[in-house]
Amino acid sequence: MNTPNYEIPTEMRDFAEKSVEQARKAFDSFIGAARRTADTVQGSTDLARSNATSISARGFEYAEQNVNAAFDLAQKLVRARDVQEAMQHQAEFVRAQFAAIQAQAKEFGGLAQSAFQQSAENAKSAMQQGAAEARQAYEQGVETARENANDAQKATS
Repeated sequence: MNTPNYEIPTEMRDFAEKSVEQARKAFDSFIGAARRTADTVQGSTDLARSNATSISARGFEYAEQNVNAAFDLAQKLVRARDVQEAMQHQAEFVRAQFAAIQAQAKEFGGLAQSAFQQSAENAKSAMQQGAAEARQAYEQGVETARENANDAQKATS
């Protein structure tokens, strides 16, 4: 089957290209404001804050990469000379984005797992330290009670 070859007028491509650039500038302003807002968010502990910052930064990087890929596709589409070229660009975009999203999800999973492990290790350490301190306090209390009992026994003898 032979699809007709429709030429896209130069004026339409120029208008579309300007629109894509304006949208890109608006997005860049939005992502900049979002990053500044995210930078002000603080966690309750240094570890949580560090993990949240890393994950947030990666999230913004991925969002920016994905939106820029969409803008790049839009530019390719408005510059396409025919429908077949536009469809080829769309297919390439879908393949590339599928691979990118898989890699991003894998990295996010690793970051989340690492943060969870670090938090669990810190919680375990804190519990062990608390148990050791409680045991030491108990042993000191038992020793003090023995000494008091001995002193009381000596006093009554």
